[in-house]
Amino acid sequence: MKSFSEKVLAVVSCIPLGKTVSYKEVARAAGRPNAYRAVGNILNKNYDPAIPCHRVVRSDGETGGWNRGVLAKKRLLKRESRGIEREGI
Repeated sequence: MKSFSEKVLAVVSCIPLGKTVSYKEVARAAGRPNAYRAVGNILNKNYDPAIPCHRVVRSDGETGGWNRGVLAKKRLLKRESRGIEREGI
């Protein structure tokens, strides 16, 4: 059986390029809908570049934090969204 951390990382691994989901949505998908703060703590400890933690944002639409810096998160999200727009997806 997977731990909650493993479930969170699996959910986040499936977020497609150019899309974002909220911490609350990740918590719900991982089976613990009220554990959105725990999701943030789990993602803050992850440094695996294959898991796109930067695509998880706050429910109010704000960026939220990232262990590599909020400005870097904003730049990366902006760059990814532009790439999607160019491809017409």
